[in-house]
Amino acid sequence: MTVFSPPAPTIGPVQAVVLDWAGTTVDYGCMGPAAVFVDVFAAFDIQVTVSDARQFMGLAKKDHIRRMCALPGVVAQWRQRHSRVPDESDVDRLYARTEPMMVETIVHHARPIDGLLPFVAAMHERGIKIGACTGYTAPMMAALSPKAAEYGYVPDVSVCASDVPQGRPHPWMCYQNAMALGVYPMAAMVKIGDTISDVEEGRNAGMWTVGLTQSGNELGLPQDLVDALAPQDLTARLAAIEARYRDAGAHYVVRGIWECLAVVDAISRRLVEGEHPDAAGATKRSTAA
Repeated sequence: MTVFSPPAPTIGPVQAVVLDWAGTTVDYGCMGPAAVFVDVFAAFDIQVTVSDARQFMGLAKKDHIRRMCALPGVVAQWRQRHSRVPDESDVDRLYARTEPMMVETIVHHARPIDGLLPFVAAMHERGIKIGACTGYTAPMMAALSPKAAEYGYVPDVSVCASDVPQGRPHPWMCYQNAMALGVYPMAAMVKIGDTISDVEEGRNAGMWTVGLTQSGNELGLPQDLVDALAPQDLTARLAAIEARYRDAGAHYVVRGIWECLAVVDAISRRLVEGEHPDAAGATKRSTAA
């Protein structure tokens, strides 16, 4: 009996990049969603900090709430007020408040991060497609996408957490992007994001991964406050973030989308030379020089 063996896919230059939204392409500092989580818990008389909220950024928003409900400080406050720990019904009630507040807030955080539009133009000049994925849900993206489009940012495909069975760190949103973009294999794609869960998602999907240290959730500061930091302070903070990305398996770590063109070009060269992301490991340098 003849067994059919399909030819191995040719992996040449990068075929597509998949970009996160808040903190990667829009909303420098990932400020919008962090503030919403603090306000949602406050509405239930539970005090959380922005740092509490940022720990789980990048996850699907309901998963994010679920993880916050397991924080010791939240559990202790919930016991004090309700004589029990928060359960799934509480997660549902918190999420019901979250979605409309998120929709209302993120439309004011749709401005592209400096360097995004030139990066997208350079990708298209190279024949590289632009995908997107996010922990936001479809109603949230229905509000955010048109606002981003007004500024000139329209990815070729955008997939959100509510489009797939499970959000990050599961790879499903990346797979959905690949199918919609018509790209194969996954090794010809690059995932770029500003959270640890972005890197885990990309690695789980078999993609090259790039972590952003300065523009997004891990630093968590708007651009004016970043610019006001003493250079030594900023360098130390970014080095700590870079180390966390390395531990998560990021292939490259740079400050923001404005440094990603050189990274994508470097990955294309490595692909042409026969390298594969699963075998490449994390690069030891923070730029693609």
